[in-house]
Amino acid sequence: MSKHSSRPRRALLAACAALALSACGLFGDDDDEAPDIAFAKYDAPYAGKPDFAWVEHRHPLSTADLYKITPQSIARLDQEQVDQIYARLTAGPIPDGPFEGDLFFPRGGSGKLRLSEIAGGGLKSLAVNVGGAKLDLIGETLWKGKVFYRDTRLLRNRIEDLATLRKLGLVEESAQTPLQKISVKGKEQWLLFPAKLYCGQSLLDGRRESIIIDYAFTDELPGYRRMPDLLAGRNGFAIRDEIRMVYPGFYLGRAYMDRAFVVNFVLYNEDMIAAGRDAFLKTGQVAQDCWTGTQQRLIASAAGSG
Repeated sequence: MSKHSSRPRRALLAACAALALSACGLFGDDDDEAPDIAFAKYDAPYAGKPDFAWVEHRHPLSTADLYKITPQSIARLDQEQVDQIYARLTAGPIPDGPFEGDLFFPRGGSGKLRLSEIAGGGLKSLAVNVGGAKLDLIGETLWKGKVFYRDTRLLRNRIEDLATLRKLGLVEESAQTPLQKISVKGKEQWLLFPAKLYCGQSLLDGRRESIIIDYAFTDELPGYRRMPDLLAGRNGFAIRDEIRMVYPGFYLGRAYMDRAFVVNFVLYNEDMIAAGRDAFLKTGQVAQDCWTGTQQRLIASAAGSG
């Protein structure tokens, strides 16, 4: 962490702009530093990874520790450290309303998501035939802002740049299914890629449930449009996301394609973060919509954390 301490302020501002994360002002000027929390020792080979139950027993996180993690600073960790954080979280409440978001690449990662490479250069089936550049654009779009509809257990993705999708032929126009819109902080956005919301077992840490964002049956959901929505479903990438709450208003996510891990992402709502901070710092407790497992999350005292 000390090797980043001399990084000039302009580097932080550039990083914030590159990630298009509007929460830079909310989280402060230290977000170019990795969060100062404890991790279990590990080696690169799989056999050198510690058991998550042991990690949580030896290094429980206090609520103060959790607030050291921000949408920016978590990208300063490597993948094993991100995994160890995720395993020490619970699902928390199923979100409701609009959330900002972005994918991120941990320290040492490639820094670029290329779904075209994962899909072998393209996605070609009886249902769809889409080439590489279009697939990469879809990948960048899927893990941006979202809207959660908690009551109906549905989710829609917020799309700002509809013109580019149209130019690439990825939007079907339909008078029977008009494009749905939403206005968030005065900005008009389109709602595409519907998904189901439910609680389910994490593909990383099966000791407790996560909130699942499931695109498998997107074609059965309200507002579905064959293109581009099909690309995320069972006839496309078969995307399945899972998220856990870091603290109220901020969730850490993992994206899977046909059950293979693809990328990390964050979701956050600044108003919810500000509103929930004092109460959560005081108690460390929050409503849980999902099964918390047989091993409850350990909460370290502030004095014993780190």
